[in-house]
Amino acid sequence: MIAKLNERIRETAPIVVGLDPKLDYIPDRIKKPVLAEYGKTAEAVGEIFWLYNREIVDHVMDLIPAVKPQIAMYEQFGLEGLRAYKRTVDYCRSHGLIVISDVKRGDIGSTSASYAEAHLGKTAVGDGSAHVTGFETDFVTVNPYLGTDGVQPFVDVCAREDKGIFVLVKTSNPSSGEFQDRLVVDETSGRNRPLYELVGEMVEHWGASSMDGDYSNVGAVVGATYPEQGRILRELMPHACILVPGYGAQGGKGSDLVHFFRPDGLGAIVNSSRGIIAAWQKDERFRDSGNVGQAARAAVVDMREDIAQALEGR
Repeated sequence: MIAKLNERIRETAPIVVGLDPKLDYIPDRIKKPVLAEYGKTAEAVGEIFWLYNREIVDHVMDLIPAVKPQIAMYEQFGLEGLRAYKRTVDYCRSHGLIVISDVKRGDIGSTSASYAEAHLGKTAVGDGSAHVTGFETDFVTVNPYLGTDGVQPFVDVCAREDKGIFVLVKTSNPSSGEFQDRLVVDETSGRNRPLYELVGEMVEHWGASSMDGDYSNVGAVVGATYPEQGRILRELMPHACILVPGYGAQGGKGSDLVHFFRPDGLGAIVNSSRGIIAAWQKDERFRDSGNVGQAARAAVVDMREDIAQALEGR
């Protein structure tokens, strides 16, 4: 799967659009007709999210390789929210976009296996002669806190189904250092090292069993808000693709991303959510009309140029 993602990045740009809808991001021209028909219900929210996502995707699909829906935004509205999530996933994949499902799963082995099958694989029914699929995404984000027991089931499904994962290594949120920056004794060297470095080395280790060309299907999440850590982790994970959140609304910019990429121009894909899907609220060209799609496209173009200039200047 990572080979397919890299191919699409070469054709477009190393950008993934985070489809993380909130009602506050959505203009009245989309919300009002649906609320008038369905009332203030979860069914209405699901329909609103679906219409909003579809408009964004229709305007940016030729510029990007992938989207990243955050499942929590949908789950809070129960089954109707998950229906909107599933419709969004299916729509994006039907138009050739790679879907990175931001689920941050990770548990004991048997539970992780079920999560992996739900989002990346398939599950046998009855005697095993038939299978059902869950959400059918291409990548998922994985929490490594439980260690290999929690990660290996995902790696196994990746190898079987040609899918991928991104393991949380150094996240973009301000409090990430409470655990991720803690110094831990490295049993091999005896030195104290940040926990995120040890997790990064495990990502490289886990990925060795799921190579796809020169890259592994096991990638890492490293926030744009920590460029120096990104440089270190790029060296520790030479075969991993890095999913980079924190661009735009969280403060990350193109110049922060240079060391996340390998010399071949690949090795990273940068996420922007609010900065693209809610761009209409800050862009005076689209604020009055609430033209979500055109504003999102303009934001992607600006982001593409920012990243390209940074990489050209390194």
